[in-house]
This record gives sequence, C-alpha cells and structure tokens, in this order.
Amino acid sequence: MSAKKLELESMSLDDLWSLHEEISGILSNRIKAEKHELEKRLAVLGGGMAVLAESSRPGLSPTAKARRKYPRVLPKYRNPQTSETWSGRGKRPRWLVAAVKSGRRIEEFRIGDASPKLRQRA
Repeated sequence: MSAKKLELESMSLDDLWSLHEEISGILSNRIKAEKHELEKRLAVLGGGMAVLAESSRPGLSPTAKARRKYPRVLPKYRNPQTSETWSGRGKRPRWLVAAVKSGRRIEEFRIGDASPKLRQRA
C-alpha cells in the first residue's frame, strides 16, 4: 500500500468527513468554472445564446422543441345512439367497428354535409 492510503485509513471519521466536504467544494467550484468557460466558448462559436436561454428554462431539455399547434379537427361521424363522435382520424372507435361488422356502411354515420365554413363555426 502507498503511504497516502495508509494516512487516509488511519484518519478519524470526522477528519475524513471534513476532507470529503473540502474536496466536494473544490470539485464543485472547478466544475462551475469549467462550465462557464465552455459556455463562453460556445457563445463565441455562435448559437450559444439560444442554448443558454433554453437551459435557463426549467422543465425543458436544451434539445426539446416547442410542440407545433395543430388545427382543431371537427367530427365527421356520429353514433346516433349515444351521440359519440369521431373525426375520421386515428383508430376507429368500437361503436363504429361493431356497426360496420353488423352490415352497416360507414357513410350512414357521416355528419351532415354542411359547408366547411358553417361547420367551423360550430
């Protein structure tokens, strides 16, 4: 064993703990300084301001993008028994699948053919 390791093993628990706190503080300060230096270099290279602005916002990772807003999709089909609706996007609802299996046509459930401008106001 090396002399340094023997010194550490012979130290009391309180001395070891204070050494640990001192080392942790030094490491923390060096990591902060290194991070600051890297951020300055990134800003010089360009695009750094966007990364810095995003990193300061809580809850978002630097690579996360804002979600695109999609237009509201109006329903195209209605269940006459329960008034449930379906926009025609995604998986077909169970009530429509069951009705089609029983021999009915999907067009029977189509909501009236009002002009698109009138349906957007609804």
